Amino acid sequence: MSELWNLLILNPMTNALMLLYSFLGNNFVLAIAVFTILIRLITLPLNLRQQRSSMRMQEMQPQIQAIQKKYKDNPQRMQEEFKKIGYNPTETLTGCLPLLIQFPILIGLYRAIIILLGSTPQSLFELTDRIYAWVNSLVGVSTALPIPNQFLWLNLGLPDPYYVLPVLVFATMFISQRLLTPSKPKQEDGKKKQDDNPMSGMTQSMQYTMPLMFGFFSLSFPSGLSIYFILSNIIGIGQGYLTRRNMAKEKEAMAARGDLPKTTGVPAEAKATISSDGSGKSSRTQKRSSKRKRRSAKR
Repeated sequence: MSELWNLLILNPMTNALMLLYSFLGNNFVLAIAVFTILIRLITLPLNLRQQRSSMRMQEMQPQIQAIQKKYKDNPQRMQEEFKKIGYNPTETLTGCLPLLIQFPILIGLYRAIIILLGSTPQSLFELTDRIYAWVNSLVGVSTALPIPNQFLWLNLGLPDPYYVLPVLVFATMFISQRLLTPSKPKQEDGKKKQDDNPMSGMTQSMQYTMPLMFGFFSLSFPSGLSIYFILSNIIGIGQGYLTRRNMAKEKEAMAARGDLPKTTGVPAEAKATISSDGSGKSSRTQKRSSKRKRRSAKR
């Protein structure tokens, strides 16, 4: 298993960083920055799909909840109604795929940074043993070692002693998560509506738990890995902003064509009061009108 890990993850990352370091003027921070951009480009299709899927699922939660309540005893009809509004439950699973891909990247990058920035004879021997022969002949690895590990106040192979990078990891990830979470709908008095939807509550809580978790992890990460996190989050912020803006434009275009579903944005509580004949009157209004008719008939 370790041989497969080295073959597919660790050795390719180590050689990629070594090449970038040599081609970019022996600047390891710049090598990490370009490596981050390349990883984001490779995973761009999956990330875009995950972002769009996440935004759509959160916006559709009132409709999904209403259908689940109405057809809880009729799973077949529930699936039919889900198809009508364009909801596919399996999309929630595919949305987790980019996160799963990130874990081997993070672990591999962590090990690659430790190996590349090592200065002991044992670490240098391990590095030269992992470098491909064609990379060695291309850049002359022996002349480039050891790689300087200092950048500003940081030792790139050690955690940030002043906790600046962990704070930036938290802040950038929080903003990135915030862009993926739609704001709560407002009532007529301008106050935000209380949402009892458990999915929405979980999404709101993830805005804080994920950034806090990775910010805490960054306290023990090498500074080079924290820099990767920060740059990746900044790219994610720009990507999330563009995705949100494009989806808003698509909605405007659909609304202009009259293609938006009539139930879009209708809370589940309001849907429960809609009459079955499609008139849009609530059951309470219908009762009042029937009472008035009976009174007028008696007169």
